[in-house]
Amino acid sequence: MSYQGRPFAASPFQDNRSRSNQGLAGLGVSTGQAGLSGKVGGFFDNNDRTLPMYKDKPYFTPKRTAPRRRWRPLLVLGVCVLTFLWYYKSSMPLWPGSDSSDKGAELWKWAQTLDDESPSKERVDWNARREKVREAFIVSWEGYERDAWGSDEYHPVSGQSKNMIDGGMGWIIVDALDTMMIMNLTTQVRHAREWIATSLKYNQDHDVSTFETTIRMLGGLLSAHYLSTQYPNLAPIADDDVGAVGEDLYIEKATDLGDRLLGAFESPSGIPYASVNLNKSEGLPSHGDGGASSTAEATSVQLEFKYLAKLTGEAEYWKAVEKVMEVVDEQKPQDGLVPIYIHPKSGNFKGQNIRLGSRGDSYYEYLIKQYLQTAEQEPVYKELWDESLLGIRKHLLAFSKNAQLMVLGERPNGLDENLTPKMDHLVCFLPGTYALGATSGRPLAEARKSADWSQQREEEIFISRELMKTCWATYLATATGLAPEISHFILDSPPVMMEDKYPDPKSPSEAASPHELHSISQPLSPQADGSEPWRKDIEIHNMDRHNLQRPETIESLFYMYRVTGDEIYREWGWEMFKAFIKHTAVVEKEESELADGEATTRRIKGFTSLSNANTIPPTTRDNMESFWMAETLKYFYLLFSDRDFISLEDHIFNTEAHPLPRFKPTGDLKTGWQRKPKPVKAAEPAEAAE
Repeated sequence: MSYQGRPFAASPFQDNRSRSNQGLAGLGVSTGQAGLSGKVGGFFDNNDRTLPMYKDKPYFTPKRTAPRRRWRPLLVLGVCVLTFLWYYKSSMPLWPGSDSSDKGAELWKWAQTLDDESPSKERVDWNARREKVREAFIVSWEGYERDAWGSDEYHPVSGQSKNMIDGGMGWIIVDALDTMMIMNLTTQVRHAREWIATSLKYNQDHDVSTFETTIRMLGGLLSAHYLSTQYPNLAPIADDDVGAVGEDLYIEKATDLGDRLLGAFESPSGIPYASVNLNKSEGLPSHGDGGASSTAEATSVQLEFKYLAKLTGEAEYWKAVEKVMEVVDEQKPQDGLVPIYIHPKSGNFKGQNIRLGSRGDSYYEYLIKQYLQTAEQEPVYKELWDESLLGIRKHLLAFSKNAQLMVLGERPNGLDENLTPKMDHLVCFLPGTYALGATSGRPLAEARKSADWSQQREEEIFISRELMKTCWATYLATATGLAPEISHFILDSPPVMMEDKYPDPKSPSEAASPHELHSISQPLSPQADGSEPWRKDIEIHNMDRHNLQRPETIESLFYMYRVTGDEIYREWGWEMFKAFIKHTAVVEKEESELADGEATTRRIKGFTSLSNANTIPPTTRDNMESFWMAETLKYFYLLFSDRDFISLEDHIFNTEAHPLPRFKPTGDLKTGWQRKPKPVKAAEPAEAAE
């Protein structure tokens, strides 16, 4: 996205930054009362928001006064010199590395051996593979440090960078922060933390995306706070220790940002505006789409604000995002499927376009994740999730013509019109989310033993496996082994739907058995001549051949492995990772002086998205997406890690892959709405008596 900077103005929050120091226990929950009574119905009264900043201690611990000593100036001077030297060293670009070895050169040498790699009969060393992912992250980060430190956008081929708005948003640094913690990269975390403490501000007089800022920046800060306090052995920083003067840095930044983002929800309906001016805390409607907001964006900010409410004890955050879910449900979506636009003024849907790709995807993702985030204490979101799964099954799931690949299509003109067999890469989040919802993150073998396991859940696992295979096929279908942005599929006419093969059962006894479900599943067996039937089912249009380093497929592989324990998902992930290394690496040459002349060495300095992933060599776009380090590499790393590391049973990942804890809501943090009864359909006229 592109932003044009405007002059700064005085922040309306400047008089509200010094707040009472309230005691917070555990993760920092305050005992302050919500400041929203009487406002949610309205929705908010203008200029009437006062949120006591969470504080469990002064930011700087005051020192007692003492008699003046003659040596104190020298001590202060010495401390200043040491601080300057530390700051200078920590701020220096890390390339060619703080280690004794050059990771970029090592990774390039390793990449030259990938074509020779053959399946090993010995046990795979997943720790070694995980370390390769860590090295790829280090190379990506060091290139950014050297060429673009502090910038929001990084173009690794040209070495150029820029900010989206004046002063920057911390787009790359904050987004990648918890990945560095998870990978235990202490030096890199220290450098990022210093920049956040001294340079990150959210008072720019400019509009930014409400959704993107919430999931990337607010989510990134909240996750960093959580990991730094609950996993002290991961990239430990002294200032993050309990009682240290800087312990609260991330949550203070998050609270300031959350306060400003709340202005987006001050619409007549409570549906957030697409953009928000951070300086004024003022929501702004979309410049296109008739001012409508994306449904997915409006309904994919709940995890972040609910956790912020948990940390601060301020119910205002909770109620603002909860109101959105109530308004959406009041529109009575047909079969649980929502159009992709919604008006902030009226709360009504715009159009009839139904899809789980862009502008529709994470609405469904956050239904089940809200239920799991609050320890399954909010059953309304599970109910909405189950309804949407039935709608997906009935209207969107079809099978390809030749290989019976399961296809998740679109209904651009409404559920009563034709199915379009098109899958954005974005929809590949769904296989993993299906598996997560079926078992709540538990291992499948364990979940199957539980009293609430059913044939419906068994079918959800089947669907997750089949959709996962289709997403993997889109990677195999290109020359580089990297999926295009959009894939089209060849279906029968009329299309064979899931409902046709397996009608929606009226009772558990009528549901298809696991054997019946898996009878149509076919492996993606390679053929020497490339004549596999499934290849005939996939079409890649010229305008859709780009690869943006997206994380959705590796995200689902991560969930599928954690839930099923099937090693095939790790192996698919490894093949994907190798393809990224081989085809998206930005390689630079260095001339070295030797006694007998010049020699050329090569090293990888970063990774870039592609304009065309279906040709070798691929065409590059010269852009590293922030989610390359925030999501894609993180999910690779977690896929190759032990199952219990950042476990699914204890955590929920937001749609930008920022892990947050599950918790039980208390006090005012609870579901504050109930679903309204659906209109009763008119009874069918009775048949005439014979």
